[in-house]
Amino acid sequence: MKKLRPQLVEEFKLRQIGLQFVAGVDEAGRGAWAGPVVAAAVILPLERMDLSYRLQEIHDSKMMSPSQRTRGAEQIKQIAIAVGIGEVGSGEVDRSGILTATRKAMAQAVSALCIKPQHLLIDYVQLSDVMISQSAFTKGDVNILSIAAASVIAKVTRDSIMVRYDELHPGYGFLHHKGYGTKEHRTALRNLGPSIIHRQSFAPIRTTSLIMPFAASG
Repeated sequence: MKKLRPQLVEEFKLRQIGLQFVAGVDEAGRGAWAGPVVAAAVILPLERMDLSYRLQEIHDSKMMSPSQRTRGAEQIKQIAIAVGIGEVGSGEVDRSGILTATRKAMAQAVSALCIKPQHLLIDYVQLSDVMISQSAFTKGDVNILSIAAASVIAKVTRDSIMVRYDELHPGYGFLHHKGYGTKEHRTALRNLGPSIIHRQSFAPIRTTSLIMPFAASG
């Protein structure tokens, strides 16, 4: 079955009322057992007639292969007016909770944009502490191109971080599963115990921590 492409309907609605700088915002890593939650904000050039065509391969990042995401991220960076990244580590996730940490990463991503957006299109959550008009959408990364673009940037950025962590904490398989809950990851936790980048507040890690010593170096 052919994948439905994200559209520019919401962006063009806002452009029709005079809002030119609209940022899509999304995160990656919210459900992972280890590593940071990473968010991205992307402002696309809505005046470009070829925008949808240029980004025709962009979908929700979960629907793309790693090579497609890497290629798509480069396409987005080439065409976007602005791209911002936010990152909140596992320690903050444990202290504040994953939803608060996700909102913090998203706010960081918006603040990192070189152009202040006039409106935010956000996947799922509201950013009450960000004083910019905004709209939240269920499955925004599936249906809205700006959010889909942000999802790709966030995913590619986070994956690259987890590749580096694989070198720093060998044995857990971060290179392959990127910190998500897989059979390989669960087996590594049983054998090695949690590392310093594991989310101690998440149930699988908390349970392991009760029976294994903390693995500072992996």
